[in-house]
Amino acid sequence: MQRYRGLAIVAVVIALLPLALPNNYYYDVAIRIGMNATVVVGLNLLIGYAGQISLGHAGFFGLGGYASAILTSRYGWPPLAAMLTGMAGVGIIAFVVARPILRLRGHYLAMATLGLGIIIFMVLGNESSLTGGNDGMSVPALSLLGLTLGSERAWYWVTGGVLLAAIALANNIVDSPMGRALRAVHGSEIAAQVAGVDTVRYKVRVFVVSAVFASVAGSMMAHYVGFITPQVSSFFHSIELVTMVVVGGMASTYGAVLGAAILTTLPQLLSKFEGYEMIVFGLILMLTVIFLPRGLLPTIAAKWRRAD
Repeated sequence: MQRYRGLAIVAVVIALLPLALPNNYYYDVAIRIGMNATVVVGLNLLIGYAGQISLGHAGFFGLGGYASAILTSRYGWPPLAAMLTGMAGVGIIAFVVARPILRLRGHYLAMATLGLGIIIFMVLGNESSLTGGNDGMSVPALSLLGLTLGSERAWYWVTGGVLLAAIALANNIVDSPMGRALRAVHGSEIAAQVAGVDTVRYKVRVFVVSAVFASVAGSMMAHYVGFITPQVSSFFHSIELVTMVVVGGMASTYGAVLGAAILTTLPQLLSKFEGYEMIVFGLILMLTVIFLPRGLLPTIAAKWRRAD
């Protein structure tokens, strides 16, 4: 029940936030928060609940974005059909690579996912005849039910709706037998196997789900910005996403949303220090692991419960 109270709170915040957004710049930041939060909610299922690290998740974000960009701009597909096709394609790719990759553990797993992200980044940059290479490519505007999303306010509501759907789906997964299996894998994979949990199957499932979440957000970002480059699948973007999970709170869906909100807003505040964002993100990640190992929201919630 507590999870759904959290969902209601997020819905209220989304509904009331426009009252505090004076212009399109602030709407733009809010939209980017929503898209990043959608990715991070899925990534939190993989890292926070299943305990499987991924340092290449931005690759799936980029694949989703380029699927929409290529199918709509080069082949004239409707944007929604392109997004759904991108989701399916990314899900298939994630399924194919997940089984061999997720047999690895610890730093071997981190290295494998890092390699996967680098491969995707290199392919998107080198296949210039299809992707536009490092110069990027234009992406048509998103249209739904015959209506083109041409304003930040329209995008805000669509992004908010997608984020709420992502949170609801993540909550259902966490409360399902799959969620219990993922927590068992995180606690002790060997003990889970002894108890009869098919650990490989559940790890593959959550990897695919998290990749599809990233694909959806990538497609939305491509249509929203109207342009896409391979940088959306870069290693730095993957580190940003992981940092959002860790700072907000691993194994906390709403902590993931909080982490996305903080770390999406932070670069706007550090605009004068352009070029040093990586250092700041690394410092935040290091300090969080040292002083707030459970993440921001779980730590606050624990102190609140002790105060009561």
